Amino acid sequence: MMMAFKCAIPGLVLALSFSVQAADQQLNLYNWSDYVAPEALQRFEQETGIHVRYDTFDAPEVLETKLLTGGSGYDVVVPSSSVLARALAAGALRENPPAQLKGYANLDPDLLHKLAAVDPGNRYAVPYTWGTLGLGINVEAVKKRLPGVPLNSLDLLFKPEYASQLKDCGISLIDSPQEVIGLALHYLGKDPFSTDKHDLAAAEALLHQLQPSVLYVASGRQIDDLANGNICLALTYNGDVNMAADQARKANKPFTVAYRIPVEGTLVWQDNLVIPKDSPHPEAARAFIEFMLRPESVAALTNSLFFASANQAATPLVDEAIRNDPDIYPPADVRARLYADRSMGLKDMRQRTRMWTTFRSRQ
Repeated sequence: MMMAFKCAIPGLVLALSFSVQAADQQLNLYNWSDYVAPEALQRFEQETGIHVRYDTFDAPEVLETKLLTGGSGYDVVVPSSSVLARALAAGALRENPPAQLKGYANLDPDLLHKLAAVDPGNRYAVPYTWGTLGLGINVEAVKKRLPGVPLNSLDLLFKPEYASQLKDCGISLIDSPQEVIGLALHYLGKDPFSTDKHDLAAAEALLHQLQPSVLYVASGRQIDDLANGNICLALTYNGDVNMAADQARKANKPFTVAYRIPVEGTLVWQDNLVIPKDSPHPEAARAFIEFMLRPESVAALTNSLFFASANQAATPLVDEAIRNDPDIYPPADVRARLYADRSMGLKDMRQRTRMWTTFRSRQ
């Protein structure tokens, strides 16, 4: 085996040299902050000789604008499924066929199936991480105010008699009209992506009765506020809550922060690796995506940010406490109650944005 490996090295070096030359030794990555494990980036650069320029965005709308305007100069970007759909409709992405990607078989078939609703045939996007929109809870604070009430139900938000009891310790919502309005519709037993005026009126009424109990609407702020005990209930992403829980544990806070997937079901989100149509270094982009399809390249990210990887082969490399957490890696019966994100038309999105603006203006 060792002799065969040594004999293969010259060919490997030649192939690598060609790849580096073709890629001009540069990869321009546009991503959320800290969304690739530093050790993975370092290994990629060492193995390929390709230097990574890592730029960050702080809102999906920023990424979408870059993609749809064109001339971004980026080689790999990381959109959600809804942003992906609009980028595909605009012809802003380069095809990246699965058959040409080593390691593609590592990906979760269920996530690929969900993504195919946006990217038919999975010809453009490679699933990266995934998770759910759910409840971040200060367990002791909520139990004190609502003894015996289940912590894994959207009733905590949408029943006024519950939400009003949590007003004094702080309720926060993520600043995302499509996701929050969709979840309200789902709670009411309606299609999360409904455009029916009666459905939307019912969702608006549900949010209206919640509004007096909401401390603030924001994105990202919930992490520190949950960790420091400044709020007791947040509707946000699972990874944000688990980072808050980790901070609270390390600071020896006298309370427990926990994440719960709503028993009623909720949105399952996916972030994806794609190559813009105008990528200046497409070979480097494909090399990077193949590298991130290796189990060890993504397991470290899950261990630090608590977002599940779409790479099934990486799961055994994830810390046992994380991979066995049903609110990070939910079992099949829970996954069956999750609905996938999808794109909506501009007119329908504007309608939801107007609803959201009205809701927020009452803060």
